[in-house]
Amino acid sequence: MFLIMQAENGRAEPSGRTGGKKEILTLGGGCFWCIEAVFDMVRGVHGVESGYSGGHLANPTYEEVCSGATGHAEVVQITFDPEAVSARELTEMFLTIHDPTQLNRQGPDIGTQYRSVIFYRSPEQKLAAEQVLREWGEKKIYPGKIVTQVESFRVFYRAENYHQEYFRLNGTQPYCRAVVAPKVAKFRKMFQDKLK
Repeated sequence: MFLIMQAENGRAEPSGRTGGKKEILTLGGGCFWCIEAVFDMVRGVHGVESGYSGGHLANPTYEEVCSGATGHAEVVQITFDPEAVSARELTEMFLTIHDPTQLNRQGPDIGTQYRSVIFYRSPEQKLAAEQVLREWGEKKIYPGKIVTQVESFRVFYRAENYHQEYFRLNGTQPYCRAVVAPKVAKFRKMFQDKLK
């Protein structure tokens, strides 16, 4: 069993391949509200949690992460059934819902906390990410160079409760209407056959 450590509310516990038909992949691509809203719709995804990964401070708060001083990225932790949707497919979906050519930003959100990053939890996930990034780069899917980082997963800190299911619970909020809703609509159109 591939083990990593996952910290939630200050507790660390084994995680990763959870046995049976579940795996976990952690992705960062700008504001986690956007990424979470999209992956919540994917068939084979059992759960999506917003949080922080890739930094040096234990149990960071949203305000600390937003300062850019902790080194964390805003991420989503996706628990999925690899027989229903593969890590490769999730990676391809991920690359369509944000701009992976923007270094340390997504649109108006600027800073390393908004970087494009894939935190892999197994050699297979690493290989899938590297293959997709290489193929998309060779095909020039985007006019600019893809700068998405591929890093070994270390720890995930679950974001504060008010960040979880943010779009579903706050869809009329201005940021959700202006930024999240268009991404959700685009995703629905592109991946109709992958929706729950």
